[in-house]
Amino acid sequence: MLDTISGFVWGPFTIILLVGTGILITLLLKGLQVHKLVYGFKLLTGKYEAPDTKGEITPFQALTAAMSATIGTGNIAGVGTAIALGGPGAVFWMWVTAFLGMGLKYSECLLAHKYRVVHADGSISAGPMYYLEHGLGQKWLGMGFAFFAIMASFGIGNMVQANSVAEPLSTFFNIPKLATGLIIGGLVFIVIVGGIKRIGQFASKTVPAMALFYVLGACAVLFTNLGAIPATFVLIFSDAFTGTAATGGFAGAAVAQAIRFGVSRGVFSNEAGLGSAPIAHGAAKTREPVRQGIISMLGPFIDTLVICTMTALVILTSGLWQSGLSGSELTASAFDAGIPGVGRYIVIFGMIVFAFTTAVSWSYYGDRSVEYLLGPKCIVPYRILYCLLLPVGAAIKLEVVWTISDIFNALMAWPNLIGLLFLSGVVVRLTKEYFADPSRVEELH
Repeated sequence: MLDTISGFVWGPFTIILLVGTGILITLLLKGLQVHKLVYGFKLLTGKYEAPDTKGEITPFQALTAAMSATIGTGNIAGVGTAIALGGPGAVFWMWVTAFLGMGLKYSECLLAHKYRVVHADGSISAGPMYYLEHGLGQKWLGMGFAFFAIMASFGIGNMVQANSVAEPLSTFFNIPKLATGLIIGGLVFIVIVGGIKRIGQFASKTVPAMALFYVLGACAVLFTNLGAIPATFVLIFSDAFTGTAATGGFAGAAVAQAIRFGVSRGVFSNEAGLGSAPIAHGAAKTREPVRQGIISMLGPFIDTLVICTMTALVILTSGLWQSGLSGSELTASAFDAGIPGVGRYIVIFGMIVFAFTTAVSWSYYGDRSVEYLLGPKCIVPYRILYCLLLPVGAAIKLEVVWTISDIFNALMAWPNLIGLLFLSGVVVRLTKEYFADPSRVEELH
């Protein structure tokens, strides 16, 4: 039954809604994600913001906090799954999803910043629930999003991530899964008890380091097979529109499968359109919602267009994508084929660190949603429950949890995308006003 529901919520309706909204916003913003990409990197320094600007974390910390939730199993296992089920052409559709996702991310994070709530103590509450209520005037949609986000935080943000850490440690180092879960629970609690400020400080140090480590590892593997890279790009583009014939252990994939798995795994990797990242970006110290929106675009760019592409190239150049392997097992085998005895451990270490940081940031998404639905008094009980579930997730089989998590991820996207569609006029107006005022964009010159 759960598989049927998951197939429906991630079926054509959601993909059309997601891609269609991305295309509309990209057209309305005239390809902002292309011509303002360099500007986004300039804004990362935060030097254009006044010291007394309201917010809890710097723009860079907001980006890394959001990215720590997205750079994870999607970049390793998700890419392996997309290629195993959709063929090399799925990579092209991941790129399309990332490009459109940059526009979605810009819009949702701009709206989160505009409609955020600044409390008397200076703390921030932001996210789709606030722009659905205060911008769209539909509190019921905001409440629906908050409920779905809480449920997703316990699944994809918590138990799935704990299991992703515990599984390789148990397999390769014989460390008991429950012990791993207890340690993760304690470490996550130490970080999240300090709220978004401590999460931002933690993410700003770990995310750049872990992303660089993984990309350099992938480059080292690709260096062993440089000659295969041009043909691999040709394969990706051709199979995106023709499908892939069955060869070896590969079952073959139609164009529809390439699109389906490319889009769904692309969204899983960067979460653009789901509404999770705006919760972190809304807490940034900046005067201008447009600025944080532009910074947020860098997330899908780095996450999918850089890191996921590196994973895909390693898998495809190895030739193992036809072996019948899937997920993280396929990725680990491909890395190991490039650097025997070492490559596998790059993937294992990446999975462990990526999964841990994802668990940290998703706790914040959950606690802001809990505060919106149930009030501040429930934040601490939520955090305690969140940390107690980590050992549970580490120790149990997770097939059902994965399926439930996929369902709630899609359900989060529905109210958020409805909000983006109906508030797209606000996004366009604020964007035009910002770039039409020289005093607000002086740093461009």
